Formats: sequence, C-alpha cells, structure tokens
Amino acid sequence: MSELFVKVCGITTVEQLRWAIELGYDAIGLMRVPHSNRLIDVETARELVKHADGRIKTFAVGLTLEHGKPLQDVVDTVQLYEPAQVDSLALASATPPESTDGLDYWFYDPSHGTGTRTEVPDWVHDVKAPFILAGGLNPENVAEVIAAYQPDGVDVSSGVESRPGQKDYHLMKAFIEAVRGTQQQ
Repeated sequence: MSELFVKVCGITTVEQLRWAIELGYDAIGLMRVPHSNRLIDVETARELVKHADGRIKTFAVGLTLEHGKPLQDVVDTVQLYEPAQVDSLALASATPPESTDGLDYWFYDPSHGTGTRTEVPDWVHDVKAPFILAGGLNPENVAEVIAAYQPDGVDVSSGVESRPGQKDYHLMKAFIEAVRGTQQQ
C-alpha cells in the first residue's frame, strides 16, 4: 500500500456514510457485534452497502463468523476476531495470527473494540499481511502513532465520536486530515 489505508468503523447512518466518502476514507465498518453501541441490524447494513455503491470499501465487523455471515455476500471484506473461510478476510487480534494464508488485512487491536490504546509490540511487523492499527486512535494522537509504528493503515471508531455510537463530522475530518498530513512530510 503506497497510501495509508484509513477505515472508520461503526458507521450507522447514510449521513455518516456520506461523510466518510466525502472526506476520503478508504473503508467503513458495519458493526455486527451484539454488545456494541454501534450495532446495526442486517437490513440497515445492507442498505448502507447499497448506498456505498462501490465508492468506498465495506467491512462487516464481528467477533465471530456468525456475526459477519449475514453480510458476507454484500460487503467487500469480513473482519473477525477469529480465522474463517471467507472471500476477503480481515483478522483482528492482539496476538500474531497462526497463519496469514487468505488474509487481506491484519488489524492489531488489543482493545477488542473498546477504544483503549496500548503500546504496539515490535513483532507486528513480522506478520506477513497488511498491518492495520486499531484501538484508541483519535485526531490528536494518530500522527504520532503512525510515525512511531509505521502501519499500513489505521482504523478509528470511538475516536471520532461526540458520544458513544454517534460519529462527529468534524472529528472524522480532523482524523483523516491528521493521517493524510503524515504522508506529506
């Protein structure tokens, strides 16, 4: 990847989807984790994919394949916290995957979606898949984190929310500008 991949996770409305497209995000995450503040039903998720209309990559995000399976036929990628046989897999974990066969992306996310930031171990660069950093990122820290860890991409959710589950246009804008600013240095 020449340009950093930037995903905003937890999109719940068409308006938020439009913001992500307008601001230049590469992908959106549609949450299918039952306890998430950003959980959307299958019908809403399918409508959002339809509105995306190929203008932005779509990810169904779940802990297990059971969570992502209802959307795997319409999204570009299924992001899970366990290995699975799907057409395009993004594996999220806090430990090195046993195998990178079939992985399109590997998300280092020790927070498991809680938005907590931790130090990143050196071994992340040994994983033979595009390294996407997630967990605790926001407009104020993302440039420093990118400089320190050199990921292939970043994933944000709560760091661009005005309250749990509610994306904020200005925070989304500030985040993508901070990320893109690191590439102009």
